Amino acid sequence: MSSSTSSRLHLPSSWHATTTKATCRWRRQGLLPVAAAAAPLRLRAVHATDAAAGQPIDAGSGADEGPDDQHPRLKIAIVGFGNFGQFLARTFARQGHTLLAHSRTDHSAAAAALGATFFADPHDLCESQPDVVILATSILSAKAVLHSLPVHRFRRNTLFVDVLSVKEFPKNLLLASLPDDFDIICTHPMFGPESAGGGWRGHPFVFDRVRVGDCPARRARAEAFLDVFAREGCRMEEMSCARHDELAAATQFLTHTVGRMLALLGLEPTPIDTMGYQALLRLVANTCSDSFDLYNGLFMYNQNSTELLNRLESAMDEIKRRLFDELHEVLRKQLFEGSPPLNTDSPGSSSPPLNTGSPSDSSSATKSTDHDQDAHDDKSGQ
Repeated sequence: MSSSTSSRLHLPSSWHATTTKATCRWRRQGLLPVAAAAAPLRLRAVHATDAAAGQPIDAGSGADEGPDDQHPRLKIAIVGFGNFGQFLARTFARQGHTLLAHSRTDHSAAAAALGATFFADPHDLCESQPDVVILATSILSAKAVLHSLPVHRFRRNTLFVDVLSVKEFPKNLLLASLPDDFDIICTHPMFGPESAGGGWRGHPFVFDRVRVGDCPARRARAEAFLDVFAREGCRMEEMSCARHDELAAATQFLTHTVGRMLALLGLEPTPIDTMGYQALLRLVANTCSDSFDLYNGLFMYNQNSTELLNRLESAMDEIKRRLFDELHEVLRKQLFEGSPPLNTDSPGSSSPPLNTGSPSDSSSATKSTDHDQDAHDDKSGQ
């Protein structure tokens, strides 16, 4: 391809021999032509050598010159530009990526503040031909929002990414709703504005390359997107969507459940807070800052949540049973081991006798017992 054509992505020259393959038809037809003006880059995603240097995926992103110039730049569309979408956008913008935004709510002012272009009409968003489309809606609205997008107007090799808190559901949704040529990566940043306000370093980022075309350019684009999180110091955890949901039922749904249960208790700080109690207060603050729709989605769209909720209920019942059994044992000792018919001097008896009356009371009780025995003998003889 001619180097004078304007462009998004430049890959090693050795790759051009593959452009005749059907898997790279989108690249061969000029949908990603090569830019001549951008500075050479080494695309780590395809292990390019120094001699096979590339250029930014979006050379026109307008980022300042600096250390970030060695990394590919993407044109990223965020669908669902609410609290979490804007949280992601701040880091994307700092890294120099071109940002597009779409939401059913007018977030044009927030988009402008981040240097993003806001599109109220999804058709206009599609015409901007982003490299990556991020589905950042709530779990409950994901299906409706995705079906409202005219996906046929995107480039037919567009990379779709979701950042929902469950993974099997969006995976199946994207596979069923998108054309076969679209690439799909399901992800879950295991952090948010509350937990990662000071940065993403050390926080886990889960991802599953559900479908990425067997083409160097498409693989490079997928790796360039994942590198956005790796560069921020995230702990990159690649696993299947099914495995994620299995683990997240405990790490996320359980956390939210306990936090919301504690919130219903109306816990408040006290002058004698322990470290553990302060941790519980932080848990309440972190979990209840998220909407109930998120919590509901964690339950509705993760098949492991019902089992975990049942186990949690059983665990609470077991704790109550043990506590009440101990209480009953103490009461039994007080009620029965202290009475005259029982040997209160036997080993293990720790409760004092209930009968603390005078000796005359004891004698009266003995007489009453003898009288009852005589009556019983009389009745037996009848």
